[in-house]
Amino acid sequence: MSKKLTKRSEDYSKWYNELVVQADLAENSGVRGCMVIKPYGYAIWEKMQAALDKRFKETGHENAYFPIFIPKSYLSKEASHVEGFAKECAVVTHYRLKNAEDGSGIIVDPDAKLEEELIVRPTSETIIWDTYRRWIQSYRDLPILINQWANVVRWEMRTRLFLRTAEFLWQEGHTAHATEAEAISEAKQMMEVYAEFAEEFMAMPVIKGTKTESERFAGALDTYCIEALMQDGKALQAGTSHFLGQNFAKAFDVKFATKEGTQEYVWATSWGVSTRLMGALVMTHSDDLGLVLPPKLAPIQVVIVPIYKGLEQLDLISERVQPLVKDLRAKGISVKFDDRDTYKPGFKFAEYELKGVPVRLAIGQRDMDNQTFEVARRDTLEKETVAAALVLDKIEFLLEDIQQNIYKKAFDFRENHITEVNSYEEFKKVLEAKGGFIAAHWDGSKETEEKVKNETKATIRCIPIDAVLEEGACMVTGKPSNKRVLFAKAY
Repeated sequence: MSKKLTKRSEDYSKWYNELVVQADLAENSGVRGCMVIKPYGYAIWEKMQAALDKRFKETGHENAYFPIFIPKSYLSKEASHVEGFAKECAVVTHYRLKNAEDGSGIIVDPDAKLEEELIVRPTSETIIWDTYRRWIQSYRDLPILINQWANVVRWEMRTRLFLRTAEFLWQEGHTAHATEAEAISEAKQMMEVYAEFAEEFMAMPVIKGTKTESERFAGALDTYCIEALMQDGKALQAGTSHFLGQNFAKAFDVKFATKEGTQEYVWATSWGVSTRLMGALVMTHSDDLGLVLPPKLAPIQVVIVPIYKGLEQLDLISERVQPLVKDLRAKGISVKFDDRDTYKPGFKFAEYELKGVPVRLAIGQRDMDNQTFEVARRDTLEKETVAAALVLDKIEFLLEDIQQNIYKKAFDFRENHITEVNSYEEFKKVLEAKGGFIAAHWDGSKETEEKVKNETKATIRCIPIDAVLEEGACMVTGKPSNKRVLFAKAY
């Protein structure tokens, strides 16, 4: 069995890194800054994909795929976009290798230099809007509602599994509209889709809001976001949706003939979530014993561990358990009967605790005689003996109850870690002693925002959508402010 995890209270970062590896979610690869997502981790990502993809299609979007390589000249067409990504780009300059003449190994063939360098996709706005120019001529061609599931590369220097890696998986939606109102409505709609997914499937409460100008996506006029709070009091940006205005349409000359016969530039959005959500899932719910997974995203929702002496007894338990396994699968519940004879029950209990399996059943000879199962829930670690005739209903109840319970626990934690302050001194004290979200008045200037960031490492996570209008004074400058924004240290 894996070694005992570091306690969260001792070293939260170390706890996270150990848990991701020991729970078989991912590991570092031979390529610096890149990760290997292991089958158990990928199974969770697949469940996330399926739930999101269903919602994308229900809102009228279609999946497509665009090239991973982007000509350098494309990136330079939208000034703020290239400035935002320039320092993170991986660049392809040659297309061929050859053996060195001195026999020292393989070298890049200097004669195989590309006429124009290619950027490995950091995001796809530029290649997609070059494509949309060919797809859009008339108002009849609009809207275009496209999503792609892909990998991207952003050359991060400080990496951490799932939270920040040089290559990561994500989805990116890119839509084109005839009017500004349609595009804004689309960007807001996708923020709502992300929030619904985070809360209903991840059991992770989020705050919906807009980013400040300094924190917006490069090339966006507005960025809508969902922000979550991790157990260490740091915020995590869980998803973003961008209103791009006509910036990319103008950069790539994408016009359409209106119903009135005039030529207009198209309005655009883009939106995305990534495997960063895996990190959010781990940090929102897990404990010192391992993962705590929401049942809706758990690869194994129920595990059954037999306790036996000899293969004959195992065969009898297996025979007794099979009808339950069949009934669970018929209801769409994923179940594993762990009949491995190479590990003892205690090892298996610890393994499934570490992996966050929501419900664990144990059955031994006494249970066989009494027509019962021992049923344990991962979130509270409570155990009880349940009659075999009632166990199916009990499991269904527990899966729903665990989903609700871990959401409530995370919600209560979040609510207890939103603190209103009125002075900069109070802000600093709360940030240091308590962390979490700090609601404070801000004068709206980049200078004040930058000052707070430089002095405290806290940033404005969002201007909440439901922020109440409230006359006040900026905590730093004393200048007038009409609403509170949320500050936090963040991942």
